[in-house]
Amino acid sequence: MLPEVGLEGQKKICSTSVLCIGAGGLGSPIAMYLAAAGIGKLGILDFDAVDESNLQRQLLHGTEDVGRFKTDSARDAIHSINPLVEVVPHRERITSANALDLIRPYDIVVDGTDNFPTRYLTNDACVLLKKPNVFGAIFKFEGQSSVFAPHLGGPCYRCLYPEPPPPGSVPSCGEAGVLGVLPGVIGCIQATEILKLAAGIGTTLLGRMLVYDALEMKFRELRLRRDPQCPICGEKPTITQLIDYDQFCGVKPKGEKTPMHPDEVSVQDMKLALDDCTLAIKVVDIREPSEYAAAHIPGVMFLPLSELQLRLDELDPNQTYYIHCRSGGRSMKLVQFLKQNGFKNVKSVAGGIHAWADEFDPVMPKV
Repeated sequence: MLPEVGLEGQKKICSTSVLCIGAGGLGSPIAMYLAAAGIGKLGILDFDAVDESNLQRQLLHGTEDVGRFKTDSARDAIHSINPLVEVVPHRERITSANALDLIRPYDIVVDGTDNFPTRYLTNDACVLLKKPNVFGAIFKFEGQSSVFAPHLGGPCYRCLYPEPPPPGSVPSCGEAGVLGVLPGVIGCIQATEILKLAAGIGTTLLGRMLVYDALEMKFRELRLRRDPQCPICGEKPTITQLIDYDQFCGVKPKGEKTPMHPDEVSVQDMKLALDDCTLAIKVVDIREPSEYAAAHIPGVMFLPLSELQLRLDELDPNQTYYIHCRSGGRSMKLVQFLKQNGFKNVKSVAGGIHAWADEFDPVMPKV
């Protein structure tokens, strides 16, 4: 009924194929609305299983799906909305070895991932294959969306973020938390952009980044420019094939142990300090109150990092401290700060409370 779409536009939508990378918080509204709109072919790429903690934001799955592969529950949910959609499950991890083959058959790619190696991999594969990459990202209360397509005259993800952040500096939704409705908002924006690209109508987010702040209920727009020095879509590209993205982003392969830093101690050292008072070592938990309320270790001093500047005088520069956070990132940064301010006997607990839970308390919630 929309004259801007019409029968011809609907036919274009019905003949369009979309690969949705990720069937989680963003992938849920994307897949559901594309199915309802009559998208012709929808690939769902995800290797994970549904977890109960996913359900506040992943409406593609229900409580009865806990433990099932997301590709299976997504297929059933999509067909319950529109049985005419061709759903192609890809129950595998996207890698440099298979990305081009996975993406090549589809017209549009939508990025619903939550990790940097996959984002850079998706971007590079789309640039090489000249496929539009409909991007979305969420974090706590903020989300952003854009369309990356150098072949259509816009920038790519690398134009905006040439280098990934340091490993562990940006937590995932599962680690930092996210307002459950936020991926619904951003995912709907991504689905809107896909339908516009498919029907050939409107003005897309090509060359623009839409940023949404849920707490303030504000949208703002950032103008993006293509970087002529971009290593993959610039004037003289240096990346002409897919690379090792875990290595590029500094992600260690599972099972590979990282050597302990001189300013770190193990959770075994922390337990010894808690058990043996003659060592005169104090253990300090610097996580935030919400994290502490969900899980903490008895006998540990609690001093939230956000309050440290006001409560620094509670720490004795001559005392030995073992400092722990969630997984070791914040505590290491604090140790460096304290050492610069006269504290000589401070150590960060490697792996934080997560390592403690793995070693000593497997039923402890990992938040």
